[in-house]
Amino acid sequence: MKMKKIILLALLLGMSFSSCEDFEGWNVDTKNPSSVDANFLLTRAQQQLFFNMTSTNVNENIMKLFAQYWNEATYTDETNYDIRGRDIGGVFSRELYRDVLIDLKEASNIISENEFLEESTKSAQIGTLELLMVYTFHVLVDTYGYIPYTEALQGADNLVPKYDQDSEIYDDLFARIDAALVMLNASGTSFSSGDLIYGGDTSQWKKFGNSLKLRMAVRTDDYDHARSVTLASAAVAAGVFTSEADNAAFPFETTPPNTNALWESLVQSGRNDFVMAATFVDYIVPLNDPRTPVFMADNLAPDPYFAGPYGSGSSYSATTHPGDIFYTPDLEGIILSYDEVQFLLAEAVERGLISGDAEMYYNEGVKASIMYWGGSEGDADTYLAQPSVAYATAAATWKEKIGNQKYIALYGRGFEAWSSWRVLDFPNIMQRPPISGEAVPRRYLYGNADVTLNEANYEAAAAAMGGDLKSSRVFWDITGVGN
Repeated sequence: MKMKKIILLALLLGMSFSSCEDFEGWNVDTKNPSSVDANFLLTRAQQQLFFNMTSTNVNENIMKLFAQYWNEATYTDETNYDIRGRDIGGVFSRELYRDVLIDLKEASNIISENEFLEESTKSAQIGTLELLMVYTFHVLVDTYGYIPYTEALQGADNLVPKYDQDSEIYDDLFARIDAALVMLNASGTSFSSGDLIYGGDTSQWKKFGNSLKLRMAVRTDDYDHARSVTLASAAVAAGVFTSEADNAAFPFETTPPNTNALWESLVQSGRNDFVMAATFVDYIVPLNDPRTPVFMADNLAPDPYFAGPYGSGSSYSATTHPGDIFYTPDLEGIILSYDEVQFLLAEAVERGLISGDAEMYYNEGVKASIMYWGGSEGDADTYLAQPSVAYATAAATWKEKIGNQKYIALYGRGFEAWSSWRVLDFPNIMQRPPISGEAVPRRYLYGNADVTLNEANYEAAAAAMGGDLKSSRVFWDITGVGN
């Protein structure tokens, strides 16, 4: 299955147009075709979404640094939370709007206008596109707070869109998930060639939609418990991920330009910019975690793993590196996984959103993560038997137990690890970098150009959130809850 996906990626992203030998093609601009197949747009949007979410490029995605998994070896601006210098907030949002959302919207328009498609097929395909759009908007809300939404993606028709209230956007995203799930229940088939995540399998996309709904319901429980009860219960009843085979994963290739973003930063760049952070190393090593040799390289053998204080800069040669697997170009990207869903279920039980056994879900989340990274069931059982890990004894509160182990399981997935930490405020190990002395940001700053190109709407959004500040909070990140 993975090989088929790789072949399709090469065909759909690498295909070029051939010139015709007659006069018909002379006046055709092959670099700017008048119409594009929706399958191509879907493939491109998926590739760009996963590329940006897995990236560790300091110009766009520094969330692995926010989670303090990794440290910068030489330049320490980003580990000291300088978002403004490289306009990281502007680049990240621009790439998700321009390279993901616009392509998904255009694909949806093309399908809607295709008079030769059966209505059931249109329904299934648009439902798939909708779920990807919801996921992307959810990332943008959770990263910035207020964002352009109802007036977004209009191009020249509206160059100064308003920033909608983050909580109201979530209201609409939940409604869009439900509508998309109805669309996927139609008897038609979804994409066959363009979907490199699930190969057009509508049953898999429904699991993705329900799992995303669960994530968002758990995340917003402190804001609206009653609604979260309804949404989480509905998501679980309808069917969330049940195994690793359900992971929302993308098959990157071994050669450019379709490699994993990590390979570009760690290998292709020829730079030695990233090493492990002591925050993570000093936390995981004492736990005897079987994932340790996968997450971190043994480049200091026979010495133990070593990393310097987060944000202070570290010698590349004298510091533990990320594990070898993160230097491979075709390491798959993941945006939602079975092990994460298990931790979400454990949290949902503890929050009173669903009934069930939180310890069972917690254990399954740990076990699934260990086995995904190459460990055995026996390795997981041994690990879970330790008092420092066992649900009954690991910590005083459920937030700390789940937060700590979920943080380890999400290693490398910066956005979700940072978001989980903001929800639970665990693990309670984050360090203030010595140069800036700042706390971990609660949000990205808006792009540097926003204040000049969309001044009135920028100012209104910033004022509503208490300022365009790293300390301002997304609506679900409620002060005093878990702090």
